[in-house]
Amino acid sequence: MEIKQPAIAGTLESSDVQVILHPNSEDELKIQLQSIVESQFGDSILQTVKEVLDAFGIKRAIVSLNDKGALDWVIRARVQAACCRATARPFCWEGEDQ
Repeated sequence: MEIKQPAIAGTLESSDVQVILHPNSEDELKIQLQSIVESQFGDSILQTVKEVLDAFGIKRAIVSLNDKGALDWVIRARVQAACCRATARPFCWEGEDQ
């Protein structure tokens, strides 16, 4: 899928994560992480984000995450919501035919 517009999902509340997804004119994926648990779980958070983006077929984007201690399933859900909003598809899911 192609990112068509900027999108945001999530909040800055405790135990949540805010995900901001932007189109990237360069042919690469950039992920910026700010997390209160980055030293312990930063690699795991990045892996979760990459798995969701791979499942959606997103290869070019700028992703900014501001994590306030969200669990894995919350991170996954927020990234999925941002992907759906950024691709302008109100109904989409991982692995969907493009």
